[in-house]
Amino acid sequence: MIVESPAKAKTIGGILGHEYRVLASMGHVRDLPRKEMGVDVEERFRPRYVTAPGKKKTIQQLKAAAEEAQALFLATDLDREGEAIAWHVLQVVRSAMPKGTPVQRVTFHEITPAAIEAAFRRAGSLNQALIEAQQTRRILDRLVGYSISPLLWRRVSAVGRKPGGLSAGRVQTVALRLVVDREREIEAFVPVEYWSIEALLAQQIPEPTPFVAQLWRIVDADGQLQPPDLKNRDDAAAIVEALEKALYWVDRVERTRKPRYPWPPFTTSTMQQAAAKQLHLAPKLTMQIAQQLYEGLPLGEEGHVGLITYMRTDSTYVAPEAQAAAREVIAHYWGETYLPEVPPTYKSKVKSAQEAHEAIRPTDPRRSPKQVRPFLDDKQAGLYELIWRRFIASQMKPALYDVTTAFIPTTKGSRENPLPYLFRAQGRVCVFDGFLKAYDEPEDSVAAEDEQEHALPPLVAGEGLDLLQLLPKQHWTQPPPRYTEASLIKELERRGIGRPSTFASIVTLIKERSYVRREASVLVPTPLGFAVCDMLVAAFPDQFDYDFTARMEDQLDDIANGAAQRVQTLERFWADLSAALSQARESMPSVQVELERPTPTGRSCPECGSELVKRRGKHGFFVGCSSYPRCKYVERRKPRPAATGKVPALRRESGGPSG
Repeated sequence: MIVESPAKAKTIGGILGHEYRVLASMGHVRDLPRKEMGVDVEERFRPRYVTAPGKKKTIQQLKAAAEEAQALFLATDLDREGEAIAWHVLQVVRSAMPKGTPVQRVTFHEITPAAIEAAFRRAGSLNQALIEAQQTRRILDRLVGYSISPLLWRRVSAVGRKPGGLSAGRVQTVALRLVVDREREIEAFVPVEYWSIEALLAQQIPEPTPFVAQLWRIVDADGQLQPPDLKNRDDAAAIVEALEKALYWVDRVERTRKPRYPWPPFTTSTMQQAAAKQLHLAPKLTMQIAQQLYEGLPLGEEGHVGLITYMRTDSTYVAPEAQAAAREVIAHYWGETYLPEVPPTYKSKVKSAQEAHEAIRPTDPRRSPKQVRPFLDDKQAGLYELIWRRFIASQMKPALYDVTTAFIPTTKGSRENPLPYLFRAQGRVCVFDGFLKAYDEPEDSVAAEDEQEHALPPLVAGEGLDLLQLLPKQHWTQPPPRYTEASLIKELERRGIGRPSTFASIVTLIKERSYVRREASVLVPTPLGFAVCDMLVAAFPDQFDYDFTARMEDQLDDIANGAAQRVQTLERFWADLSAALSQARESMPSVQVELERPTPTGRSCPECGSELVKRRGKHGFFVGCSSYPRCKYVERRKPRPAATGKVPALRRESGGPSG
């Protein structure tokens, strides 16, 4: 059996026993050449594959093992990339295998004895449509990168950076465009003033409990209720003056019971977003840790155990046996009160989701975070607990809230003389915590504030209220927020740009190219990022259009489903790209940019006497000579203290099996 990694091989080897030899291909054994396009556009876009760097010895070992094998099982990952790796492995070992040796493809979404046994029962052949889709994506990306990137090398020079090192990418550049467009929205944003009015009220009883009501509606000249539109202090002051001597009373009280449903189990995108918010892990690191949990880690006497299902997925489907195991866990820790009558199911919001795949979940929900923590490092334990809690919560009953809404009209002198101002007060009390026993994750700070409990006193329709204070508040509209790594991934997924296997690498690449930098937790485009994005979008408006890129993803899905052909798709794409390339070679301007405007230090260069300046480079800030490139003096950095490697504890509503 051939898999991708040694860790995966070790875990599967422990399950299969001595009759099988499980070897690792160490990723791709063949690839397109690094220093040339490697695609013959004149010969139906035929790719020219070469041995991947550093893989000669691996290929020799695989061939030697294939010579002695009675059967070959290709057990690489179950997505397009895994299918392509399996196909490349077969191309290099086929010649060494005895004639007639059976070759079968086996796939599984978790590394457990039951899943591998089931994979053998349904073993089949390689899926050529998936291989075609992967090759098409690879060739598309090569056509864009190797055709357009050299234009950047010739037309863009970045001060303080070696020539080259810039790149364009079919999805990479569109991700950069999102960050640049958002920054321009922020720069162009003009705050608009508006006001709100709250009233601090109390019942007319001994020792009342004060509560706050908001000015909710204003009756217009036609007798229609309209939301308040208070544009400035004068608007608010006029209403406050009218309300200061008004009478307040409870017209009616509505009481409803509202459920709050759990989140679905994780997909790749939602896992990366939650890990960023709750564990402060970058998407790339999240995927590395998830890969370790999937491929297997030593759990003492249990040996190597795969702890989670496959971590590259856009499906929220959960296998019935996993639902049954989760119900056992819920009943054991929290009681049957928390079990819904029927296990919940979730429909993926991603139109291209592979519903045959599963969501990310623990391979055995009965293996609690507390049980595995002694065998994992802090980051592994944190991510496993996050996945475990989200999955268990997804199989629990919704939380229930009693929501009370009181409508409070105002009158002048008596109730028969109404004023046009209607207040509303709302209270929200949790009466059953449901899934919150296991997991809670407000989507944002506004949602977190809205979800806080705040009970109203026992108001009764018809009773009068005392005004304690009017509270006019000034507000300003806010610009859209800058993207974080997690919210950029969320936006890419929402637009259908990229796929689970590419999200983390896209975000990492635009940072490595110095197109964006991370400030606190947000992504900010650099001057280089602005320049590169503007040049590429101007020269290739179709190729780096949001909708066009999403449609290309749909076409790749069509190829994977057998509904489209690789060559025809590439021909259409290349025809448009070639025309744009010809025009760009004629008209694309040359620009010189700073990665960031240098900051004077007030000190002189010890080599030439020019002023030393602080610049941001590829690896952070450095101090160098302002006369670069004539003088290349750079001040040596002081060594950094070692990092602890710890992650923060996972925030949750209540305890449970975490220890």
